[in-house]
Amino acid sequence: MNRYADRHFLMLQGPHGPFFQQLGAMLQAAGGSVWRVGFNKGDETFWRDRASYIPFTDRPEDWPDQVAALIAEKGITDLVLYGDTRPIHAQAIAAARTAGVTVHVFEEGYLRPYWVSYERGGSNGHSRLMDMSVAEMRAALAQSEIEWPDAPPRWGDMRHHVFYGALYHFFVMLQNGSYRNFTPHRGVSVFQEFRLYLRRLLLMPVQMIERHLATRRIKQGGFPYHLVLLQLEHDASFRMHSPFASQTDFIDLVMAGFAEGAPRHHHLVFKAHPLEDGRAPITRAMGRATQAHGLTGRVHFVRGGKLAQLLSQARSAVTVNSTAAQQVLWHGLPLKAFGRAVFDKPEFVSAQPLAEFFAAPDRPDSRAYRDYRHFLLETSQVPGGFYSARGRRTLLRGVVDMMLSPEDPYDALTAGKAAPRQQLRVVT
Repeated sequence: MNRYADRHFLMLQGPHGPFFQQLGAMLQAAGGSVWRVGFNKGDETFWRDRASYIPFTDRPEDWPDQVAALIAEKGITDLVLYGDTRPIHAQAIAAARTAGVTVHVFEEGYLRPYWVSYERGGSNGHSRLMDMSVAEMRAALAQSEIEWPDAPPRWGDMRHHVFYGALYHFFVMLQNGSYRNFTPHRGVSVFQEFRLYLRRLLLMPVQMIERHLATRRIKQGGFPYHLVLLQLEHDASFRMHSPFASQTDFIDLVMAGFAEGAPRHHHLVFKAHPLEDGRAPITRAMGRATQAHGLTGRVHFVRGGKLAQLLSQARSAVTVNSTAAQQVLWHGLPLKAFGRAVFDKPEFVSAQPLAEFFAAPDRPDSRAYRDYRHFLLETSQVPGGFYSARGRRTLLRGVVDMMLSPEDPYDALTAGKAAPRQQLRVVT
């Protein structure tokens, strides 16, 4: 008996690399039918089954009508995508909701790197977590008795991530003749995107040395310091769920608050996102703001790397809405955030004005945060990763059954129907 013969999955753009191909194959093995829409040669390259591949080669303005027609024609019951804010995905989600189709959204993990996020309906600022209180999460946790391990403080598949990003954009750059109407959802050309990924890949050894030296200087400096967690300016969380038009605006605001409120012997450490590739003028913005606010000698910059090495001695952290803030809260450090984020709960995030925060930051309710984290690990955070082979195997073992379940992960826990979750092992 085929339990899932009535499930028809439409997959759009996924993470760079083979994850969506493997996910689709497993959904087919379970008995469902799977279709994949590709928007460029990179999408096509990472989908092996030509019979289920649907190239979209028309103009972007034709997509909303075409995806609605495709949902009706194929009898689609489930829409699967990575990220919910790029235009083609947002438009598809709107069509899916009109048709009563279940929307499955993958994203980088809220508790990354050893978990990824799987939610229904939306992620980040569109996640159901935005409207859930800690009290509601604690009530749901009454159905579970499992304690979960902390994530190792390192990125297990960063090299794979950068490699697949470069490879994907290589195919788009050189073999995209059939997709002449393709428009990247980011503000740079495909050639620029490929060059940035390649540059990032080639510079990784040099930047590792630079990062090590900068971290050592900070740790051996003997001064109290506050962390600023930078994000990718082109990332959806920053663009769609923050009050800032650019990283420059955020950097200037933070330095102004620090200059006004922090004791004069305190320092400020800016930590770049591990995938920062230089497309945003971060270092220039820091230099200008340092001079403007009289902070010469008190500002430091660390290019990516392990956040845990800096957290152990930090006084507080500031961010727009970086998921790295979850590590800050796990360490019990005061946190100030400016954007919409799933962790933005009154128990965790300070409501103080920035200058006051730097002067004497309020500490989070660590017990409440542990319950919040436990709730995430029982629901939307799935062990594994998108980019390394081991990470994908671990992820697929858990997430396919979650997708086939009639219950949303959050509802499944509340109803006491959550599937047994895997205990995490090292994923590299």
